[in-house]
Amino acid sequence: MEWHKLSLNEQLENLRQGKVSSVELTKALLDYIEKKDPQVKAFLKITREEALSQAQEADKLRQKGEDKPLLGVPIAIKDNICTRGITTTCASKMLENFVPPFDATVITKLKEAGAVILGKTNLDEFAMGSSTENSAFFPTHNPWDLERVPGGSSGGSAAAVAAGFCAAALGSDTGGSIRQPASFCGVVGLKPTYGRVSRYGLVAFASSLDQIGPLTRSVKDAALILQVIAGKDEKDSTSVPEEVPDYLKDLDMDISGATIGLPEEYFSEGLSEEVKTRIEEAVKIFEEMGLKVKKIRLPHTPYAVAAYYIIAPAEASSNLARYDGVKYGLRVEGKDLIDMYKKTRSQGFGPEVKRRIMIGTYALSAGYYDAYYKKASQVRTLIARDFAEAFKEVDFIIGPASPTPAFKIGERVSDPLAMYLSDIYTISVNLAGIVGLTIPCGFTDKGLPVGLQIMGPHFSESKVLALGHKFEEKTGFTEKYPES
Repeated sequence: MEWHKLSLNEQLENLRQGKVSSVELTKALLDYIEKKDPQVKAFLKITREEALSQAQEADKLRQKGEDKPLLGVPIAIKDNICTRGITTTCASKMLENFVPPFDATVITKLKEAGAVILGKTNLDEFAMGSSTENSAFFPTHNPWDLERVPGGSSGGSAAAVAAGFCAAALGSDTGGSIRQPASFCGVVGLKPTYGRVSRYGLVAFASSLDQIGPLTRSVKDAALILQVIAGKDEKDSTSVPEEVPDYLKDLDMDISGATIGLPEEYFSEGLSEEVKTRIEEAVKIFEEMGLKVKKIRLPHTPYAVAAYYIIAPAEASSNLARYDGVKYGLRVEGKDLIDMYKKTRSQGFGPEVKRRIMIGTYALSAGYYDAYYKKASQVRTLIARDFAEAFKEVDFIIGPASPTPAFKIGERVSDPLAMYLSDIYTISVNLAGIVGLTIPCGFTDKGLPVGLQIMGPHFSESKVLALGHKFEEKTGFTEKYPES
């Protein structure tokens, strides 16, 4: 059995039927990772001993007749989510040897659900990037074409799922960091509503934008992971006390007659012809499924990238001030305290992180706050209002997840603006705090995956997942794998 080609729910079904033990499944995937990951480089750390120990425990529980939502199934974790006793580096030299003394809330929930954790995946340093080339350790490669990027910042998690190293992984999404790599790697990526999933234990980048979510082989898998990790958490004041629906059951909800909005602003200059064609083909499929399609406007979309690249760096500047060589992480000695600060931060942070800290510090400085941060916050309100108005007319909004398929490693690394524009279609969702789901919708002539983004109002995960699930069943794109 090629266990690496099964979805999360398929692996679970085999475990429940006794066709495989958790130890056998975990060993098979660990061996596959050992064989294939030297080319892909999805993992920063593989926790073989811990994973096999968790798998043994899962098998014991199953023998006793116990069952849990994820009992014995192996998954991977983006390395900016705290794991007790296992390094959490954020792919930065600053935290290279940081071992958290606690688990993030999502990790606690996964463990309680019986999941086996295979290891920590690579990312752009402190989640700042769109290609996973900004990792302080090494870039990750796209399993569909090893010369191309997997997207970012959750590129390691997306590549791990695409390569078959695990059927599901956790990522984080601040401006598209789950949905854009999902598009590049031909997997499913969900950014839940802001506040739907606890951020406690997620190393902060931009606190008003960050959200943890799943990257999976199928929409059904994403629904299962969300079911486990969603909900109010007393340790996170921004998590919302909204009841968690039965996402798996809701996949079968009737959405016939629903209206899909196509924003004019998402089909303008900069969108590659091949991506545009795949999205247009997806629209025809939705129409065949009995959904209505309506053209809409999101007029403030052109200002989203500019607003985001003030708000996110400003919050990053504030959040990353704690890495000063005093409390934890890297410390580089200097002749006095100020010299120690300078040396620690200049050696600990990479170029992209420094760039964003400087932008953010400038935007927050006296005399510039009103001109930049305040103005960007006002634009953010207008963008959120655009979506609120649009959702009065339509049930969903769809469009591309990225303007292009995966680009080559090194192609944009010296052009920050071109890199920032990779997230042009995903950033608005974070600014508005709404739901965004990326699902595969076809391939380019070179065989590279193209992702379709489905957007819904706050707390509409059930509906968005149901629409994605029905599209997936109709097309079968999530069942395709890169050549192993």
